[in-house]
Amino acid sequence: MLHRNLIVITPVFEDTEASTILFSELAKSYGREIHVVAVDDGSVRQPLTLQGMLAVNLNGTVIRLKRNVGHQRAIAVGLAYVAEKFSDIDRVVVMDSDGEDMPETIESLLADLDSAEVDVVVAQRRSRVETLRFKAFYVVYKWLFELLTGRKISFGNFMAMNGIAVRRLASMGELATHVAGTVLMSRLRWRTCALDRGPRYAGKSKMNFVGLALHGFKGLMIFAEDVLVRVGIACAVVAVLSLLGSALAIVLKAMGYATPGWFSVALGLMLLVFLQTGAITLMTLMLTGITRGSTVLPLDYRLLVDQVLATPHGNRDF
Repeated sequence: MLHRNLIVITPVFEDTEASTILFSELAKSYGREIHVVAVDDGSVRQPLTLQGMLAVNLNGTVIRLKRNVGHQRAIAVGLAYVAEKFSDIDRVVVMDSDGEDMPETIESLLADLDSAEVDVVVAQRRSRVETLRFKAFYVVYKWLFELLTGRKISFGNFMAMNGIAVRRLASMGELATHVAGTVLMSRLRWRTCALDRGPRYAGKSKMNFVGLALHGFKGLMIFAEDVLVRVGIACAVVAVLSLLGSALAIVLKAMGYATPGWFSVALGLMLLVFLQTGAITLMTLMLTGITRGSTVLPLDYRLLVDQVLATPHGNRDF
């Protein structure tokens, strides 16, 4: 290993078979030079145990949560745990446990992280095996995200980071809502790394289209202030245009170009648009002030943890 103290954080939910294969692949590639923190997101049918790690002689920790909190919050729990329990953090990788984030590509992320000018390296997918509906939604989502926030997003949860990034992200309450969006918000120095997406080790994805849509819109939620300001500006522009349209209608009426009934309908519509957009503008300004004055507290992961299991050398502090 070129990097000492490599920690891998992976969320697991009712997917023991796939996660066991992941542990085996990580053990083959990195042996005992790696520490795996697996966050069991409230699994009931297939609760995660240490058996998969012990079978391949892998150092690691299993954090069982009291309830299902979702993929993003499970990752936030893992990062918060690592930030608190490990004093000497060199490299941390966040990846899914289903095989789509391939262990053999970790070194590509770590190689880009060697630069002193980079805190986080995120995986940007070169190829995707997805349905046409998903691809279309993803294109629209990226366009909408950039339009409303002024930022581009083209990556997910597969990423590598240094100790500085781990501690900063763990202190941000937004992390539990959307990991990728929090990286954008954190002002950390990040870089993309083009990687292919692998096939699932076993089973089927538990994420449906509605869940994907909800996950996408959660990314917008953490930039609520930016979104509200942009919506307010757009509404103000429409309100000004409606006033200009009303003035034009009055001029045309005075010059005798208006047909019977046209003036009253046009003026009424313009007045209605002005009142609605003006009201929305005022509401967004008020909400922006409330959002700006509020602080999202970091996640207290201990309230969610039910049990922490560790391999014989898994609880060592690097």
